[in-house]
Amino acid sequence: MMMQGRQLALALMLLHLLLWHESVTIEVPQDPKILADLRQPPTITKQSVKDYIVDPRDNIIIECEAKGNPVPTFSWRRNGKFFNIGKDPRVTMRKRSGTLEIGFRNGGRPEDYEGEYQCFSGNDHGLAMSNKILLRVSKAPLWPKEVLEPVVVTEGSSLVLPCNPPPGLPPPFTFWMNSMMSPIPQDKRVSKGLNGDLYFSNVMAQDAQNDFSCSARFLFTHTIQQKNPFTLKVFTNDPYNDTSYNDSDPYGGRKVVESTPTFLSPLGSESAKMVLRDEQLLLECIAAGLPTPTTKWFKKGGDLPGRKVKFENYNKTMKIINVSEEDAGEYVCMANNHLGSIRHSIFVQVKAAPYWLDKPTNLVLAPEENGRLVCRANGNPKPSIQWLVNGLPIDSSVPDPSRQMMGDTIIFRSVQMGSSAVYQCNASNQHGYLLANAFVSVIDMRPRMLGPKNQLIKVIENNRTFLDCPFFGSPFPELRWFKNGQGSGLDGGQYRAYMNGTLEIKRARAEDEGTYTCVASSILGMAENQVRLEVKEPSRIVRAPEHQSAIRGSTARFDCKVKFDPSLPVTVAWTKDDKPIYLGWRLRKDEESLTIPNINEGDEGIYTCTVKTEIDQDSASARLTVLEEASLNPSVSSALPPDRPDPPMDLELSDPAARSVRLTWIPGNDHRSPVTEFLVQFEEDRWEPGRWQDLATYPGDLNSVILQLTPFVNYQFRVISINAVGHSEPSHPSPKYQTSSAAPDVIPRGLRGWGSEKDNMEVTWEPLLDLEKNGPNLHYCVWWRRKDSDGEWNNVTIIGLKHVVRNTETYVPYEIKIQARNELGAGPESNVVIGYSGEDKPTSAPTELHVSKVDSSKANIQWKPVDQVSVRGEFKEYRLYYWRESSHVPGLVFRKENKTKGFYTTVAEPSAILSDLVPFSRYKMFMVAANNRYEGPPSNTVEFSTKEGVPDAPSFFRIKRRGFDSIHLEWDKPLEPNGLLIGYQLKYQTANGSRQGRPRLETFLPNVTEFTLRLPDRSTRYNFYLSALTQVGAGEIFAEESPFFANEAYIDQESWRQISSFYNV
Repeated sequence: MMMQGRQLALALMLLHLLLWHESVTIEVPQDPKILADLRQPPTITKQSVKDYIVDPRDNIIIECEAKGNPVPTFSWRRNGKFFNIGKDPRVTMRKRSGTLEIGFRNGGRPEDYEGEYQCFSGNDHGLAMSNKILLRVSKAPLWPKEVLEPVVVTEGSSLVLPCNPPPGLPPPFTFWMNSMMSPIPQDKRVSKGLNGDLYFSNVMAQDAQNDFSCSARFLFTHTIQQKNPFTLKVFTNDPYNDTSYNDSDPYGGRKVVESTPTFLSPLGSESAKMVLRDEQLLLECIAAGLPTPTTKWFKKGGDLPGRKVKFENYNKTMKIINVSEEDAGEYVCMANNHLGSIRHSIFVQVKAAPYWLDKPTNLVLAPEENGRLVCRANGNPKPSIQWLVNGLPIDSSVPDPSRQMMGDTIIFRSVQMGSSAVYQCNASNQHGYLLANAFVSVIDMRPRMLGPKNQLIKVIENNRTFLDCPFFGSPFPELRWFKNGQGSGLDGGQYRAYMNGTLEIKRARAEDEGTYTCVASSILGMAENQVRLEVKEPSRIVRAPEHQSAIRGSTARFDCKVKFDPSLPVTVAWTKDDKPIYLGWRLRKDEESLTIPNINEGDEGIYTCTVKTEIDQDSASARLTVLEEASLNPSVSSALPPDRPDPPMDLELSDPAARSVRLTWIPGNDHRSPVTEFLVQFEEDRWEPGRWQDLATYPGDLNSVILQLTPFVNYQFRVISINAVGHSEPSHPSPKYQTSSAAPDVIPRGLRGWGSEKDNMEVTWEPLLDLEKNGPNLHYCVWWRRKDSDGEWNNVTIIGLKHVVRNTETYVPYEIKIQARNELGAGPESNVVIGYSGEDKPTSAPTELHVSKVDSSKANIQWKPVDQVSVRGEFKEYRLYYWRESSHVPGLVFRKENKTKGFYTTVAEPSAILSDLVPFSRYKMFMVAANNRYEGPPSNTVEFSTKEGVPDAPSFFRIKRRGFDSIHLEWDKPLEPNGLLIGYQLKYQTANGSRQGRPRLETFLPNVTEFTLRLPDRSTRYNFYLSALTQVGAGEIFAEESPFFANEAYIDQESWRQISSFYNV
């Protein structure tokens, strides 16, 4: 009996989940009028940091700001108890704010106000709370008085001078100085440790010349305190003479006993350290020994994190920034000199204060809607999650029947007015906590339009156009667009309506002009706005300026004939070299040209004509080249136009080198247009003999250049001159020049590893280009090994472009790298690339495939995911197979077609939307998991039906005949009625050019497919709009225009313009 009860409860829970529909949370626009009318719970907008240290010389300011409607009020707790601000004359709260100011002008100690503070902000709709702010006063205690005896040490031995600064808040920064206030020089031998102590790996006699004092700088007070100095007495075997010191023999020839390395810090052979995620890890190893040891760092079982690691203090300190869980493990420091080495292992544990995986966010719902708040956090150890509502634990709050707790999620069902509240999620472990406020606001508001009313939009013909209609309401309104007050809503074909209220017109045409109305409606009412669209002709330059060369002193003229929409104001402007032209006594501009008389060298440049309206522009450019006058025969030469230059002559090679050679030539005649650049081409006779290829271009004032070449190529060169008119013929080829061979410089491209079978991996790459081989006998060396293994690399040398690794496991990662080699040596190695062995068929099928919501053309589907291990390859998608099984329209014939759609998701509760379904039809579907090569077994097959929709357009609509006094219309039912047809509606109106008459409406039963309209006179023409009807509404419109009489002809505007021009009408 108990088992049956459990099964019944489970079945009810599953049924509840199937019926669950979560509403999309409403986004509240930042419109002042909306915000003024919208009642919302408070939100904390500003607060002081959790660990708040203040300067005792300043007033204390603890910040807490919040917003809400009505304006929220504020209160504080101190050390968990209500903090009565009114009873303390030193404490004030800022107006319309929760920020506290604590002043000490009239006495008092800042230390008396240390403690834990928490701000609360509330209004009629909820209570938000700040983090707990730990307030502490900065401290800079004095160094204790002490008498330090001289430190006696033997030359060559190690020494540690302790600092032990007084404990400040925050801790002070320490450094070492001598009595002359000069910093103590630090190096590989002498350095300060992380604890502030001064470490000597070995003491030298000259160390006794200094005294050593530890200083502490306190950040808040900006004061420095100094410890009494240490003095050193260094015993030596021989007398010390400071004049005998030099870097190569620091002991001046004295015999000092050398020693193997030992660690001064840390002590012993191993130690442990704990660090928090995202913080900075500092590890230190300071060694004694003579000669001074060298320190190196390693990570056991892996590499040091190269991008995050930094070595400081002469390699004695290793710093890793932004620590992550992968940085945990055993780190080894090794100190060595020529007498030996010593190691120390530091075992690093990485813990983590809580951090957000899914932070709860504000939820705005309408009455009867559903929603959820999710609070997910991670850490080490895993944090505990506690929910509060209006600052109180949710278990002790007032019960809310619309609210249900499910672990880290609060589910709201059918919320009601009055359910608004502020929810707090607290995630905590021993290393810290996170606190997030998220309000649930239940509002109802009639639809409102937020944009300007009756806006005029001007667009260029054939451009994509967007008409905006911002709106708001709760419940979220449905928005539909209409043109000229007609139709059943614009969406589809030329139009696309977006959820935010924007209507896209994919390609604006003249017939798209008109008044567009957007209507937002909900159960609380409706609102509308209008946008007037005007479609304009584009502005364009129909006769553009052309490049030209002119002799100095002559006149140049640039054409610029423009065409534009006559209803738009237009400007035509000229620039020279992108700078405005100032028209004066010399430069003249008319409607179609720019004239430059008596040109000189300063007129040379690029001239640009720009035509511009308020919504578009067009431009065209041309270059003016100024030529010198001919000196010998001006009557002949001034009449000659510029021409292409002659080819360069007398090519010579000099200065040969392994990868370069100098090429020199004599330029040919430029034919009245200066050479602007030279193009050097090459031909080689090994790979592609007879094919000339571009090598480089050089400025026109050079005729001797150094060419950068490739090894193992037999070159021949030629040069082409280029001026404003065009290219010269190529020069005669240069002598041949052969570069010597060399090892490859290039890494083979396109390296990848993939499996063609389940137990292999094919390693492939792109071949080096011919000019990249650099020498004879090119071959490739390929290495591979299992990823995350310390095994040896396997390798093979191959001439081809593929190597197959066999007998692999299914879909495992490999590290791969490659290198090109020839007879001269090896090229650079590639970076390591990750490849995968072959995939196999997935073994598991998605389960519990079902449909949660269906409308006329879409279905929400949900399923249980497969275990990623069962995919046996790279997960590509969940592939849904679906087909239309039948139509609910009796007798409808259609062609069955199997369709597929892929969904890529890795969430724990996947869902998707299947769209573009045919209304009023029965569908079947099943789902498989797929990798790149195979599909897994099918899921359960699901059957569902789409709801009735609006019909397609009638299959045909024509005017069969026309007498002098009537028009006969015929049509047939839609190919896809998308529901049960209940009739047809015909709208028609008289049309006389651009003027249209009053629209009329006729309705017909579904079995009526013809209509005869009697005309008042033979000159009347009509526009007809026919659509089919279902219970949902009118479908797609089929538009037609009444035909002409047999003795009438239709003349378009262009034909009429030509006829009028011919007869001078």
